[in-house]
Amino acid sequence: MSSFPLRIVLASRNKKKTREVSEILLPYGFEVVPVTDFADVPEVVEDGSTFAENAAKKASQTALHLGQWVIGEDSGLMVDALGGAPGIYSARYSGEGATDERNNQKLLSDLCDVPPEKRGAGYLCSVALSDPSGAIRAACEGTCRGRILTEAEGAGGFGYDPYFFVPEYHRTFGLLSAVVKHRISHRARAFARFIPQLVALRPQFAARPQDLQTGSVT
Repeated sequence: MSSFPLRIVLASRNKKKTREVSEILLPYGFEVVPVTDFADVPEVVEDGSTFAENAAKKASQTALHLGQWVIGEDSGLMVDALGGAPGIYSARYSGEGATDERNNQKLLSDLCDVPPEKRGAGYLCSVALSDPSGAIRAACEGTCRGRILTEAEGAGGFGYDPYFFVPEYHRTFGLLSAVVKHRISHRARAFARFIPQLVALRPQFAARPQDLQTGSVT
């Protein structure tokens, strides 16, 4: 492994998500650069029917625009009592102009009549890696099960984290330390599968996009 980190773009405008991914990948020699560092990158329309489709689309379209290696990530919460909602709409669950606070209030409202034993839920994270030619070179997913509380506990994390209770640790994602969360979260589990694929592709990071397209790099 080289002594300096290789730069890789994360196709996300979420600062907290970028920081979390950065902390996961830095020990493996990768510096994560948010897409917001590039002024002219258009928003990717997340119109896929699955997390995997959205992650791949974000990675591929951003990579083609920038001519760089890009990670696309899509994740969300699936609540059993809501038939898997909010699912791929997790970030915009409360409609146009959605915020974490509004999304959480809608979630609590939708679950107001659901008893604790039926508030099971799972987080899912899908990760995709695109080379500069727009080809997806790696993809995987990770999940974490828990249940939704009626009141927030902790201010850590983001999204639905303060309400997502993990029974094995007797804490919400909002209370868990970064060390623990980087080991058991849906994102951590997805990246645990993703990292070996990413590391194996390190030698190709210096290749030209046209070489990747023709398969002349090994």
